[in-house]
Amino acid sequence: MLGFACVAFSLSVVATVHAQQISGGPGSPDALTTIDGRYLPPPPQPFTGQIELNAAQSKPAWPARVAPPKGAPNILLIMTDDVGFAAPSTFGGVIPTPSLDRIAAEGLRYTNFHSTALCSPTRAALITGRNHHSVGFGVVSEAATGFPGYNSVIGKDSSTIGRILLENGYRTSWFGKDHNTPTWDASQAGPFDQWPTGMGFEYFYGFVGGDTSQWQPNLFRNTTAIYPYIGHPGWNLTTAMADDAIHWLNQLNDINPAMPFLLYYVPGGTHSPHHATPEWIRKISDMHLFDKGWNALRDQIFANQKKLGVIPQDAKLTPWPENLLKQWDSLTDEEKKLFIRQADVYGAYLAYTDHEIGRVIDAVERMGKLDNTLIVYISGDNGASAEGSPNGTPSEILQFNGVELPVKEQMKWYDVWGSDLTYNHFAVPWAWAFDTPYKWTKQIPSFFGGTRQGMAISWPARIKDKGGVRWQFHHVVDIVPTILEVTGIAAPVMVDGVAQKPVEGVSLAYSFDKAKGDAPSPHKTQYFEMLGVQGLYNDGWMLSAVPIRPPWQLLGKAVLDPASAFKFELYDVRHDWTQNDDVAPANPAKVREMTDLMFAEFAKHQVLPLDASVATRMVTPRPSMSGGRRSFVYSGEPVTGIPRGTAPSLLNTSYNIKAEIDVPEGGAEGVIVTDGGRFGGYGLYLLKGKPIFVWNLLDLKRMRWEGKDALKPGKHTLEYDFKFDGLGFATLAFNNISGIGRPGVGTFKVDGKPASTQTMDRTTPLTLPWDETFDIGSDTGTPVDDDDYQVPFRFTGTIDKLTVSVDPPKLTPADEKRLLEGERKASDN
Repeated sequence: MLGFACVAFSLSVVATVHAQQISGGPGSPDALTTIDGRYLPPPPQPFTGQIELNAAQSKPAWPARVAPPKGAPNILLIMTDDVGFAAPSTFGGVIPTPSLDRIAAEGLRYTNFHSTALCSPTRAALITGRNHHSVGFGVVSEAATGFPGYNSVIGKDSSTIGRILLENGYRTSWFGKDHNTPTWDASQAGPFDQWPTGMGFEYFYGFVGGDTSQWQPNLFRNTTAIYPYIGHPGWNLTTAMADDAIHWLNQLNDINPAMPFLLYYVPGGTHSPHHATPEWIRKISDMHLFDKGWNALRDQIFANQKKLGVIPQDAKLTPWPENLLKQWDSLTDEEKKLFIRQADVYGAYLAYTDHEIGRVIDAVERMGKLDNTLIVYISGDNGASAEGSPNGTPSEILQFNGVELPVKEQMKWYDVWGSDLTYNHFAVPWAWAFDTPYKWTKQIPSFFGGTRQGMAISWPARIKDKGGVRWQFHHVVDIVPTILEVTGIAAPVMVDGVAQKPVEGVSLAYSFDKAKGDAPSPHKTQYFEMLGVQGLYNDGWMLSAVPIRPPWQLLGKAVLDPASAFKFELYDVRHDWTQNDDVAPANPAKVREMTDLMFAEFAKHQVLPLDASVATRMVTPRPSMSGGRRSFVYSGEPVTGIPRGTAPSLLNTSYNIKAEIDVPEGGAEGVIVTDGGRFGGYGLYLLKGKPIFVWNLLDLKRMRWEGKDALKPGKHTLEYDFKFDGLGFATLAFNNISGIGRPGVGTFKVDGKPASTQTMDRTTPLTLPWDETFDIGSDTGTPVDDDDYQVPFRFTGTIDKLTVSVDPPKLTPADEKRLLEGERKASDN
């Protein structure tokens, strides 16, 4: 039924755009025209003037400038990150979000709107109008695998809303998070067709990847890395991004107020790290919103939601997961103190993010364009994140390497929580509370705690039911067809000579009219799948796989047979809004019917093969500028910003770093090479002339190799050689983590002579910080050791040559046999 609705919608839109609209005299310099839109780019316009032998007897004619249909609105598409349904005040939460409140008050509040349960998959669906697997984003790019539904490549057959509106006369931009560029295309070498500027967004100001420090981000303007935070303490991306978006709007308006715009605004808030300014942290802390703990907070939010009318009055509060998470009253005073601090900082981050969004909305209003601007404000790209461990963490990188710190250890960061000295994330129970009244969290697609997002839409010129509430089931794939309907622009059938996949969502523009506020949703069927967990919505019923692995358990054994491993529950969500009452035992035939339909949808949308692995996925071989290389030779030319997937990886392998340098008269200092920063990584540098090599082990311990004396002027060779004692990443293929994070011996040589040899009892097992980069000749982001230097710490000598060689361990037949036997035993248990 959904597919039929998509076809019907596409035909209706095409019908509305066949009538070409032309303004201005034909051939005049100010002539405007709409285009058919089904074939992009449109063919060249025929010359309508007259050509004789001489210009004096000829008549010039200009091709008309393309414009959208008359009355088409500007589009401000906003989506925040990792915000659970119950976090903002707009949907019953205690955290003040006046900007979201404003859009809901001036327009409509949507209470039954859904994401995919994970960030970049939701974003791919949002900008293409197609399901996430259909456009290669069944999972985040960092875990991409070589199957069509999971390769993290948005194909040429799935053009984005940016490209469509650009070709139809809109000016287009993207601010904030870009989590839809494949990791192997994220370097200065490109290619750039999968960057925002290559996907139809003319201007990009933001970061590439899943998250970043808001204090020292890996920031780009278009495709060029920029570092505006250097020399500006207190600079924060959340504010800077709003400043840049406002500048773009004002510039566009000054050049030509008649030009329509699409502004896609997707801040990093509130994904970890929760980086709010001290002023916002004080403001929210002084409100004491979380002092009574997560259980009392759930009760408070649940009552608020019923008062606001964003859940039905007969909705039930789902039970607390006693087998997974602690009750607040069972905690020690020290635990409560830390956890309140975590929530205060998170609340500050959300309030701060919403405030800056409000500044962008205010800018649209000051230009006099608010009346004809469609504002879509989606609160979160998935449910609240449970990726911070049951106790939270001062550094998310710890959690992704399987390190969970006890509360006592975390208290060292209490006073600086939320500053650039942390990469912080709150405890899992807060995530569960911020998804009230639903079960589960981000990563879980089968329960609404993972997928239900609050959304508000305003368009003063069209939406008159101000403050109305809408209950119809909808999904992120429905935003593109909605935009196409309200602009009168066709979904293209061919772009750049490539036939386009049909748009798979349905428009929700019908719901803008009060008379249709209770109309049935045309979105009848929607599959869900994330990391092997499955679900299906169909006409008021929800089939839900019960998770086997909690989202905060990022390491451990994978589920090898996800197609048959899960227990399924069934919910009649027409009468059970929160998935509280499982009716599967009483409806076995319905379960079978839903299961069959679910797998039919999986086959249709490239969901197969199912994969429930996590750690294995993160390190699976994928395309890479560095893939297969064992030797990396650099000219010594200073270069910064080389990302993961392009730089040599020194994890779980033996390796050698050799730098040939020239020290000038008077000595030298500065960074020669580094990868990582404050929260993990390594660096080779001269400090007051003395050669130093540092391994920062996830900000828990720093190991240091030093030369005895400052280097004298002249040529020198610095060499760090590491012998890894383990089997490395290869063991993960056998569902075994024993090969990673193993010890090894590092030797530091100066001019061929050993200066220091030390044993590392443990090494970093899975990942370095993803927002830090491989840099030569200076450092970006954060330093590997704050006590030694601050960025950029440029090298004042000359690097003649830098060579990095890696020697990964190889499994012997005996190793493979032993690992295979272990895998069989584990699966039998």
